[in-house]
Amino acid sequence: MSTVSEAARRRTFAVIAHPDAGKSTLTEALALHAHIISEAGAVHGKGNRKSTVSDWMEMEKDRGISIASSALQFEYLPDQARQSGQTDPYVINLVDTPGHADFSEDTYRVLSAVDAAVMLIDAAKGLEPQTLKLFRVCKARGLPIVTVINKWDRVGREPLELVDEIVTEIDLQPTPLYWPVGEAGDFRGLAHVNGDGEADKYIHFIRTAGGSTIAPEEEYSPDQALEREEDAWETAVEEAELLAADGAVHNQELFEQCVTSPLIFASAMLNFGVHQILDTLCAIAPAPEGRASDPKAIEASTSAMDEQRSVGDEFSGVVFKVQAGMDKNHRDTLAFMRVVSGEFDRGMQVTHAQSGRSFSTKYALTVFGRNRDTVETAFPGDIIGLVNAGALAPGDTIYAGKKVQFPPMPQFAPEHFRTLRAKSLGKYKQFRKALEQLDAEGVVQILRNDARGDAAPVMAAVGPMQFEVMQARMENEYNVETVTEPIPYSVARRTDEASVPELSRQRGVEIFTRTDGELIALFGDKWKLAFIEKEHPELTMEPLVAD
Repeated sequence: MSTVSEAARRRTFAVIAHPDAGKSTLTEALALHAHIISEAGAVHGKGNRKSTVSDWMEMEKDRGISIASSALQFEYLPDQARQSGQTDPYVINLVDTPGHADFSEDTYRVLSAVDAAVMLIDAAKGLEPQTLKLFRVCKARGLPIVTVINKWDRVGREPLELVDEIVTEIDLQPTPLYWPVGEAGDFRGLAHVNGDGEADKYIHFIRTAGGSTIAPEEEYSPDQALEREEDAWETAVEEAELLAADGAVHNQELFEQCVTSPLIFASAMLNFGVHQILDTLCAIAPAPEGRASDPKAIEASTSAMDEQRSVGDEFSGVVFKVQAGMDKNHRDTLAFMRVVSGEFDRGMQVTHAQSGRSFSTKYALTVFGRNRDTVETAFPGDIIGLVNAGALAPGDTIYAGKKVQFPPMPQFAPEHFRTLRAKSLGKYKQFRKALEQLDAEGVVQILRNDARGDAAPVMAAVGPMQFEVMQARMENEYNVETVTEPIPYSVARRTDEASVPELSRQRGVEIFTRTDGELIALFGDKWKLAFIEKEHPELTMEPLVAD
């Protein structure tokens, strides 16, 4: 198969949601439907049900939340495609992301490496703050979104009310593909809604013990459904028609422009509606596309550069996440990379665009939780982990052939700041090494200045839990106990050399250099910042936002 046809059968997406909406449980349920695991785990592995495969850090198991994102690849052929004579299965690249707001930076990075997002909403809670944030990021990036209302097996809100909330809060029109039969807490099955907005068949689910195996399904015609479910079917048909009359019908173009969002109701815990999610993604999620080079890099480059890489061109990939210490026995660093164009072959020589150095990709893996498999070849859309790629940082480009450099990763505005130092001076060497490693991963941003010296740098993070992760990993992976101390700042701004002398004279302001060379000014609070902006409008104080 050619690279272009391999790319065409790939679907790369992330699952995003507010903490506790059921993301990891859905990831497991999807893996179960693809037959890569025989039994789905649950985040809070109760009774004899095991914990999820994707949450493997001790901290994740203790708290029942995902901290690091994990990637999973599997093949899947929907029944519909099989019936129409398709023999080649789709290749699904699914990236699970942390939902906790403190780790949103990791999630934002993942969103730059996927082609679509599955947004999970809790049926009882509706849109939550983190969900809103993520929706906005997807919308700003033009990322198509499939909305899944999860936990329909529990008591929750009215389905029309949830649709209404999505429309008013985020100006996204949900278009139902599968509408629930039976109210929240009484999930009987799904009505399939066709292109005209009519419910044309009924899928009835049969519960399995604890929901750890695939739920059997029965299909009925509308007349049989009416006979079987009576009022519940009538209500579902009426609601679907009501939305169709309002224009809420799936339109592929509007979906790809992030104006509408296909809607599915499900229960990841009971495995209801899971393969409908998979079928939908295969049918409508966009296939991988090429990317344009960073205009700034083209301008600064002294050698010839490709302005664009299409999927069929030579190999190129972008690193979106770096993780160290996934294996306690080996001090390895794993760089997660998305293949943008061409075919990746293990062992090939590639060039690192940012440094111009070439390196061999001898160790390439797919990673799902703790499970690793060697990758021999990969195609556009695939996510692979490169081992011991210590020189790579999130946002870096690697390529073969003519130079190409994709736009950098967005940096986020930290809101929490603390100093970090080793408990014992004798551990200073390990402390430095661990700091370098975890800084490259982007666990926190590291800020330094001459006054504080190297022994007590400042950590800057989106949420305070990132500090806990930093300290836990320093201790577990590098055997360095650390102490953190708060510092009296809460706002960060980007500044320049010309503004530094004046800013340094101000009380309640401190200037630092970030590892990437950016000058960062920290202010005591937003009032302090507002006062200086008013007094000195000539100074550079730019916000650091998710671009």
